[in-house]
Amino acid sequence: MATTTAVQEQSTGMSTRTKWIIAGVVLLIVAVAYYILRPQQAVAVYNSTLRQSTPLVLGALCGLIGERTGVINIGIEGQMLMAAFLAFLANVYIGRMLPLGLTLPIAVLVGVGTGALLGLFLAWMSVTLKMDQIIGGTVINTLALGLTGYFYVAGLTTQGKLQPIALGPLANIPLVGPVLFNNTPITYLAIILVFIVQFGLFRTVWGLRTRSVGEHPSAADTVGISVPKMRYLNVTLAGAFAGLAGAYLTLEAVGSFERAMTNGRGFIALAVMLFGRYTPLGAWGAALLFGLFNAVQTQLQLTGAIDIPPQFIGMLPYVLTILVLAGFGGRARGPAAAGQIYDPE
Repeated sequence: MATTTAVQEQSTGMSTRTKWIIAGVVLLIVAVAYYILRPQQAVAVYNSTLRQSTPLVLGALCGLIGERTGVINIGIEGQMLMAAFLAFLANVYIGRMLPLGLTLPIAVLVGVGTGALLGLFLAWMSVTLKMDQIIGGTVINTLALGLTGYFYVAGLTTQGKLQPIALGPLANIPLVGPVLFNNTPITYLAIILVFIVQFGLFRTVWGLRTRSVGEHPSAADTVGISVPKMRYLNVTLAGAFAGLAGAYLTLEAVGSFERAMTNGRGFIALAVMLFGRYTPLGAWGAALLFGLFNAVQTQLQLTGAIDIPPQFIGMLPYVLTILVLAGFGGRARGPAAAGQIYDPE
Protein backbone atom coordinates (compact mmCIF):
# COMPACT_ATOMS: atom_id res chain seq x y z
CA MET A 1 0.00 0.00 0.00
CA ALA A 2 2.72 2.47 0.99
CA THR A 3 4.79 1.55 -2.10
CA THR A 4 1.81 2.05 -4.39
CA THR A 5 1.11 5.45 -2.82
CA ALA A 6 4.73 6.52 -3.24
CA VAL A 7 4.72 5.46 -6.91
CA GLN A 8 1.49 7.36 -7.50
CA GLU A 9 2.95 10.48 -5.85
CA GLN A 10 6.07 10.26 -8.02
CA SER A 11 4.01 9.84 -11.16
CA THR A 12 1.77 12.79 -10.34
CA GLY A 13 4.67 15.07 -9.42
CA MET A 14 5.10 16.64 -6.00
CA SER A 15 4.37 14.48 -2.94
CA THR A 16 1.88 15.54 -0.27
CA ARG A 17 4.68 15.88 2.30
CA THR A 18 6.62 18.21 -0.01
CA LYS A 19 3.51 20.30 -0.57
CA TRP A 20 3.04 20.69 3.18
CA ILE A 21 6.69 21.63 3.72
CA ILE A 22 6.45 24.33 1.05
CA ALA A 23 3.14 25.57 2.44
CA GLY A 24 4.62 25.66 5.96
CA VAL A 25 7.64 27.67 4.83
CA VAL A 26 5.41 30.14 2.98
CA LEU A 27 3.14 30.52 6.03
CA LEU A 28 6.15 31.09 8.28
CA ILE A 29 7.51 33.81 5.99
CA VAL A 30 4.11 35.50 5.82
CA ALA A 31 3.70 35.27 9.61
CA VAL A 32 7.08 36.89 10.29
CA ALA A 33 6.44 39.61 7.68
CA TYR A 34 3.05 40.36 9.23
CA TYR A 35 4.66 40.62 12.67
CA ILE A 36 7.28 43.04 11.36
CA LEU A 37 4.64 45.25 9.76
CA ARG A 38 1.98 45.09 12.50
CA PRO A 39 3.38 43.48 15.66
CA GLN A 40 0.41 44.08 17.97
CA GLN A 41 -2.19 42.77 15.53
CA ALA A 42 0.04 39.82 14.63
CA VAL A 43 0.46 38.73 18.25
CA ALA A 44 -3.30 39.01 18.77
CA VAL A 45 -4.00 36.84 15.73
CA TYR A 46 -1.41 34.22 16.65
CA ASN A 47 -2.60 34.08 20.27
CA SER A 48 -6.15 33.60 19.04
CA THR A 49 -4.94 30.88 16.65
CA LEU A 50 -3.40 28.86 19.47
CA ARG A 51 -6.38 29.35 21.78
CA GLN A 52 -8.96 28.36 19.19
CA SER A 53 -6.96 25.31 18.16
CA THR A 54 -6.86 23.93 21.71
CA PRO A 55 -10.35 22.33 21.94
CA LEU A 56 -10.05 21.12 18.35
CA VAL A 57 -6.78 19.27 18.84
CA LEU A 58 -8.00 17.77 22.13
CA GLY A 59 -11.16 16.58 20.38
CA ALA A 60 -9.07 15.23 17.51
CA LEU A 61 -6.89 13.28 19.97
CA CYS A 62 -10.08 11.79 21.38
CA GLY A 63 -11.23 10.73 17.92
CA LEU A 64 -7.93 9.32 16.70
CA ILE A 65 -7.22 7.26 19.84
CA GLY A 66 -10.66 5.72 19.48
CA GLU A 67 -10.32 5.00 15.78
CA ARG A 68 -6.78 3.69 16.18
CA THR A 69 -8.41 1.12 18.49
CA GLY A 70 -11.21 0.40 16.02
CA VAL A 71 -14.01 2.50 17.57
CA ILE A 72 -15.44 5.42 15.60
CA ASN A 73 -16.48 8.23 17.93
CA ILE A 74 -18.85 10.82 16.54
CA GLY A 75 -19.98 11.62 20.08
CA ILE A 76 -17.07 14.01 20.71
CA GLU A 77 -19.46 16.95 20.47
CA GLY A 78 -21.65 15.53 23.22
CA GLN A 79 -18.68 14.61 25.41
CA MET A 80 -17.31 18.14 25.14
CA LEU A 81 -20.69 19.73 25.82
CA MET A 82 -21.50 17.62 28.88
CA ALA A 83 -17.99 18.10 30.27
CA ALA A 84 -18.22 21.86 29.75
CA PHE A 85 -21.55 21.95 31.57
CA LEU A 86 -20.55 19.87 34.60
CA ALA A 87 -17.15 21.57 34.89
CA PHE A 88 -18.94 24.92 34.95
CA LEU A 89 -21.42 23.74 37.59
CA ALA A 90 -18.53 22.41 39.69
CA ASN A 91 -16.82 25.78 39.41
CA VAL A 92 -20.00 27.54 40.53
CA TYR A 93 -21.02 25.39 43.47
CA ILE A 94 -17.63 24.29 44.78
CA GLY A 95 -16.50 27.89 44.45
CA ARG A 96 -19.01 28.84 47.13
CA MET A 97 -17.13 26.68 49.63
CA LEU A 98 -13.50 26.75 48.51
CA PRO A 99 -11.11 29.41 47.23
CA LEU A 100 -10.68 29.79 43.46
CA GLY A 101 -7.20 28.25 43.51
CA LEU A 102 -8.68 24.95 44.71
CA THR A 103 -12.00 25.16 42.88
CA LEU A 104 -10.63 25.41 39.34
CA PRO A 105 -8.41 22.28 39.46
CA ILE A 106 -11.32 20.29 40.90
CA ALA A 107 -13.65 21.64 38.20
CA VAL A 108 -11.14 20.64 35.50
CA LEU A 109 -11.01 17.13 36.95
CA VAL A 110 -14.82 17.01 36.91
CA GLY A 111 -14.78 17.88 33.21
CA VAL A 112 -12.11 15.28 32.44
CA GLY A 113 -13.98 12.64 34.45
CA THR A 114 -17.24 13.44 32.66
CA GLY A 115 -15.63 12.91 29.28
CA ALA A 116 -14.05 9.66 30.46
CA LEU A 117 -17.39 8.35 31.77
CA LEU A 118 -19.08 9.10 28.46
CA GLY A 119 -16.18 7.38 26.73
CA LEU A 120 -16.77 4.36 28.95
CA PHE A 121 -20.47 4.53 28.01
CA LEU A 122 -19.55 4.52 24.31
CA ALA A 123 -17.21 1.57 24.85
CA TRP A 124 -19.98 -0.32 26.64
CA MET A 125 -22.39 0.28 23.76
CA SER A 126 -19.78 -0.59 21.11
CA VAL A 127 -17.95 -3.51 22.71
CA THR A 128 -20.40 -5.16 25.11
CA LEU A 129 -23.74 -4.41 23.43
CA LYS A 130 -22.13 -4.53 19.94
CA MET A 131 -24.22 -1.53 18.95
CA ASP A 132 -23.49 0.33 15.73
CA GLN A 133 -20.81 2.85 16.71
CA ILE A 134 -22.35 5.72 14.74
CA ILE A 135 -25.63 5.23 16.59
CA GLY A 136 -23.75 5.07 19.91
CA GLY A 137 -22.09 8.43 19.22
CA THR A 138 -25.42 9.92 18.18
CA VAL A 139 -26.95 8.76 21.46
CA ILE A 140 -24.23 10.64 23.38
CA ASN A 141 -24.70 13.81 21.33
CA THR A 142 -28.48 13.78 21.75
CA LEU A 143 -28.26 12.95 25.46
CA ALA A 144 -25.77 15.74 26.15
CA LEU A 145 -27.71 18.35 24.21
CA GLY A 146 -30.96 17.44 25.95
CA LEU A 147 -29.62 17.20 29.50
CA THR A 148 -27.53 20.36 29.38
CA GLY A 149 -30.41 22.30 27.85
CA TYR A 150 -32.91 21.04 30.42
CA PHE A 151 -30.78 21.58 33.53
CA TYR A 152 -29.20 24.82 32.41
CA VAL A 153 -29.89 27.70 34.80
CA ALA A 154 -29.38 31.24 33.54
CA GLY A 155 -27.54 33.73 35.69
CA LEU A 156 -25.05 31.44 37.41
CA THR A 157 -21.75 33.19 38.09
CA THR A 158 -18.31 32.00 39.14
CA GLN A 159 -15.40 33.54 41.00
CA GLY A 160 -13.33 33.52 37.84
CA LYS A 161 -11.53 31.35 35.30
CA LEU A 162 -8.05 30.05 34.60
CA GLN A 163 -5.60 32.85 33.86
CA PRO A 164 -2.49 32.97 31.65
CA ILE A 165 0.82 31.93 33.19
CA ALA A 166 3.94 33.59 31.80
CA LEU A 167 6.96 31.28 31.71
CA GLY A 168 9.55 33.74 32.96
CA PRO A 169 12.05 35.20 30.46
CA LEU A 170 10.70 32.94 27.70
CA ALA A 171 7.57 35.07 27.55
CA ASN A 172 9.68 38.10 26.59
CA ILE A 173 11.09 36.57 23.39
CA PRO A 174 9.82 38.61 20.42
CA LEU A 175 6.87 37.02 18.60
CA VAL A 176 7.42 33.50 19.99
CA GLY A 177 7.30 34.49 23.68
CA PRO A 178 3.84 36.14 23.87
CA VAL A 179 2.32 33.39 21.71
CA LEU A 180 3.84 30.19 23.11
CA PHE A 181 5.01 31.07 26.60
CA ASN A 182 2.21 33.21 28.00
CA ASN A 183 -0.81 30.95 27.93
CA THR A 184 -3.42 29.39 30.16
CA PRO A 185 -2.81 25.97 31.79
CA ILE A 186 -5.03 23.80 29.55
CA THR A 187 -3.47 25.33 26.44
CA TYR A 188 -0.01 24.36 27.72
CA LEU A 189 -1.30 20.91 28.63
CA ALA A 190 -2.84 20.39 25.18
CA ILE A 191 0.51 21.07 23.48
CA ILE A 192 2.29 18.66 25.83
CA LEU A 193 -0.36 15.98 25.28
CA VAL A 194 0.09 16.15 21.50
CA PHE A 195 3.73 15.09 21.84
CA ILE A 196 2.97 12.51 24.54
CA VAL A 197 0.29 10.82 22.43
CA GLN A 198 2.49 10.99 19.31
CA PHE A 199 5.29 9.24 21.19
CA GLY A 200 2.91 6.80 22.84
CA LEU A 201 1.22 5.71 19.62
CA PHE A 202 4.37 5.09 17.63
CA ARG A 203 7.10 4.35 20.20
CA THR A 204 5.54 2.31 23.00
CA VAL A 205 4.01 -1.14 23.56
CA TRP A 206 0.66 0.50 24.29
CA GLY A 207 0.76 2.23 20.92
CA LEU A 208 1.69 -0.95 19.09
CA ARG A 209 -1.16 -2.85 20.71
CA THR A 210 -3.57 0.01 20.04
CA ARG A 211 -2.71 0.12 16.35
CA SER A 212 -2.80 -3.65 16.01
CA VAL A 213 -6.29 -3.81 17.52
CA GLY A 214 -7.45 -1.07 15.12
CA GLU A 215 -5.94 -2.72 12.06
CA HIS A 216 -6.20 -6.49 12.65
CA PRO A 217 -8.11 -7.33 15.84
CA SER A 218 -8.22 -11.07 15.11
CA ALA A 219 -4.43 -11.17 14.70
CA ALA A 220 -4.00 -9.16 17.90
CA ASP A 221 -6.29 -11.56 19.71
CA THR A 222 -4.26 -14.49 18.42
CA VAL A 223 -1.06 -13.19 20.08
CA GLY A 224 -2.81 -12.64 23.40
CA ILE A 225 -3.94 -9.00 23.20
CA SER A 226 -7.43 -8.56 24.66
CA VAL A 227 -9.37 -6.61 22.04
CA PRO A 228 -12.31 -5.72 24.33
CA LYS A 229 -9.95 -4.62 27.11
CA MET A 230 -7.92 -2.39 24.78
CA ARG A 231 -11.05 -0.82 23.33
CA TYR A 232 -12.55 -0.17 26.73
CA LEU A 233 -9.29 1.34 27.97
CA ASN A 234 -8.61 3.53 24.96
CA VAL A 235 -12.12 4.80 24.34
CA THR A 236 -12.40 5.76 28.01
CA LEU A 237 -8.99 7.46 27.89
CA ALA A 238 -9.96 9.23 24.68
CA GLY A 239 -13.11 10.54 26.37
CA ALA A 240 -10.92 12.23 28.97
CA PHE A 241 -9.35 14.31 26.18
CA ALA A 242 -12.79 15.43 25.01
CA GLY A 243 -13.67 16.22 28.63
CA LEU A 244 -10.57 18.40 28.91
CA ALA A 245 -11.65 20.22 25.75
CA GLY A 246 -15.05 20.88 27.29
CA ALA A 247 -13.47 22.11 30.52
CA TYR A 248 -11.32 24.46 28.43
CA LEU A 249 -14.41 26.13 26.98
CA THR A 250 -16.05 27.01 30.30
CA LEU A 251 -13.09 27.28 32.67
CA GLU A 252 -10.49 28.90 30.44
CA ALA A 253 -11.90 30.36 27.23
CA VAL A 254 -15.27 31.82 28.27
CA GLY A 255 -15.78 31.42 32.01
CA SER A 256 -19.50 30.68 31.64
CA PHE A 257 -21.85 28.18 30.00
CA GLU A 258 -24.44 28.61 27.27
CA ARG A 259 -26.69 26.04 25.62
CA ALA A 260 -24.96 24.21 22.73
CA MET A 261 -21.84 26.30 23.29
CA THR A 262 -19.58 23.72 21.64
CA ASN A 263 -21.06 24.98 18.37
CA GLY A 264 -19.96 22.00 16.28
CA ARG A 265 -16.37 21.86 17.56
CA GLY A 266 -16.65 18.12 18.12
CA PHE A 267 -17.47 17.54 14.46
CA ILE A 268 -14.76 19.96 13.35
CA ALA A 269 -12.35 17.95 15.51
CA LEU A 270 -13.23 14.87 13.43
CA ALA A 271 -12.34 16.79 10.26
CA VAL A 272 -9.10 17.90 11.94
CA MET A 273 -8.33 14.26 12.74
CA LEU A 274 -8.86 13.22 9.12
CA PHE A 275 -6.90 16.21 7.87
CA GLY A 276 -4.04 15.23 10.17
CA ARG A 277 -4.07 11.66 8.80
CA TYR A 278 -4.78 10.05 12.18
CA THR A 279 -1.57 11.35 13.78
CA PRO A 280 -1.40 13.72 16.78
CA LEU A 281 1.16 16.08 15.20
CA GLY A 282 -0.80 16.17 11.96
CA ALA A 283 -4.01 16.88 13.84
CA TRP A 284 -2.33 19.70 15.75
CA GLY A 285 -1.15 21.25 12.49
CA ALA A 286 -4.66 21.01 11.06
CA ALA A 287 -6.16 22.49 14.24
CA LEU A 288 -3.71 25.40 14.09
CA LEU A 289 -4.61 26.00 10.47
CA PHE A 290 -8.32 26.13 11.25
CA GLY A 291 -7.60 28.30 14.29
CA LEU A 292 -5.60 30.69 12.09
CA PHE A 293 -8.45 31.06 9.62
CA ASN A 294 -10.85 31.65 12.50
CA ALA A 295 -8.53 34.25 14.05
CA VAL A 296 -8.19 36.04 10.74
CA GLN A 297 -11.95 36.29 10.25
CA THR A 298 -12.34 37.60 13.81
CA GLN A 299 -9.67 40.24 13.15
CA LEU A 300 -11.41 41.23 9.91
CA GLN A 301 -14.69 41.71 11.75
CA LEU A 302 -13.08 43.76 14.53
CA THR A 303 -11.16 46.06 12.19
CA GLY A 304 -13.86 46.30 9.52
CA ALA A 305 -11.17 45.84 6.88
CA ILE A 306 -13.67 44.28 4.45
CA ASP A 307 -17.04 45.92 4.01
CA ILE A 308 -19.21 42.84 3.49
CA PRO A 309 -21.91 41.22 5.67
CA PRO A 310 -20.37 39.52 8.74
CA GLN A 311 -22.00 36.20 7.80
CA PHE A 312 -19.73 35.95 4.78
CA ILE A 313 -16.65 36.73 6.87
CA GLY A 314 -17.77 34.08 9.36
CA MET A 315 -17.78 31.53 6.53
CA LEU A 316 -14.10 32.21 5.82
CA PRO A 317 -12.53 29.54 8.10
CA TYR A 318 -14.74 26.78 6.72
CA VAL A 319 -14.33 27.76 3.06
CA LEU A 320 -10.55 28.08 3.36
CA THR A 321 -10.33 24.77 5.22
CA ILE A 322 -12.25 23.02 2.42
CA LEU A 323 -9.95 24.57 -0.19
CA VAL A 324 -6.84 23.52 1.71
CA LEU A 325 -8.22 20.01 2.18
CA ALA A 326 -8.92 19.78 -1.54
CA GLY A 327 -5.44 21.02 -2.43
CA PHE A 328 -3.27 19.35 0.19
CA GLY A 329 -5.32 16.79 2.07
CA GLY A 330 -5.07 13.83 -0.25
CA ARG A 331 -6.54 10.54 0.82
CA ALA A 332 -6.29 9.64 4.49
CA ARG A 333 -6.64 5.90 5.05
CA GLY A 334 -8.18 5.14 8.40
CA PRO A 335 -7.55 2.02 10.48
CA ALA A 336 -8.86 -1.06 8.69
CA ALA A 337 -11.05 -2.29 11.56
CA ALA A 338 -12.50 1.11 12.53
CA GLY A 339 -16.24 0.85 13.00
CA GLN A 340 -16.27 -2.95 12.82
CA ILE A 341 -17.75 -5.04 15.60
CA TYR A 342 -15.27 -7.68 16.78
CA ASP A 343 -16.79 -10.97 17.79
CA PRO A 344 -14.21 -13.74 18.40
CA GLU A 345 -16.98 -16.33 18.33
